[in-house]
Amino acid sequence: MATAPATVRVTLGQVVVGPDHGAARATALSAVDAAQHAGARLVVLPEYASGFDPRGVGPEHAEPLDGPFVSALRERARATATAVIAGTTLPGHRPDRAVNAVVAIGADGAVAGVYRKVHLYDAFGHRESERLEPGAADAPPLVLDVGPLRFGVMTCYDLRFPESARRLVDAGAHVLVVPAAWVAGPGKAAQWEALAVARAIENTSAVLAVGQAGRGVTGTSLAVAADGRVLERLGAGPGTLTVDLDGAAITAVRDRNPSLANRRYAVVPR
Repeated sequence: MATAPATVRVTLGQVVVGPDHGAARATALSAVDAAQHAGARLVVLPEYASGFDPRGVGPEHAEPLDGPFVSALRERARATATAVIAGTTLPGHRPDRAVNAVVAIGADGAVAGVYRKVHLYDAFGHRESERLEPGAADAPPLVLDVGPLRFGVMTCYDLRFPESARRLVDAGAHVLVVPAAWVAGPGKAAQWEALAVARAIENTSAVLAVGQAGRGVTGTSLAVAADGRVLERLGAGPGTLTVDLDGAAITAVRDRNPSLANRRYAVVPR
């Protein structure tokens, strides 16, 4: 694994998102401004940051990549020299389907890439597949370089599938970024944290798990070190969390525990 010798400051924006796209856009832009004020080089916003309904998100919430949400984030990223990772909803190939997506925007305002959620949330009584179409499992992993660190992106329910994280590490990620609208329920916040910690330990990678706050979701965003220690966490309500991710610390964990080098199996999409 390549050495990552420096520190990158990142802000996690745990925001409340509703069905009003204009309000969601203003909230997202405020989070970018807060990140700049905190001296962060990257801000991460949750899944469905462009508009959300806890009963389900579908085509009525979809905007194209050149629509108001992504365009506004690109402009603000450029103005503040702050990279952005944010969940959004894109139009699907069919009029009755949308795409749960995460967009990565560089500090220059350019779209660095888009991840389309592979594992749709057909669990715990929900069926995203009735409104959404999945991303291709064999699509190239979305990674974003910020300074010396490479950030790999997956979404919410993907956290329950270790293969998703391993593909990102194979693409060079030092940090796993998980925007989510983690559905609330008995034991769900504990599962969210346990899975984030597990992904950090097994991949010797830092994890930024960024949840929505508000009705029907858990909040509880957290930053996890590459050895599984929870560095910082938020509660259920809205807020921001800023952490410094030390590339040298990630390298040291990987040197002490070379489990990535010792593994005997590869991850192959099907």
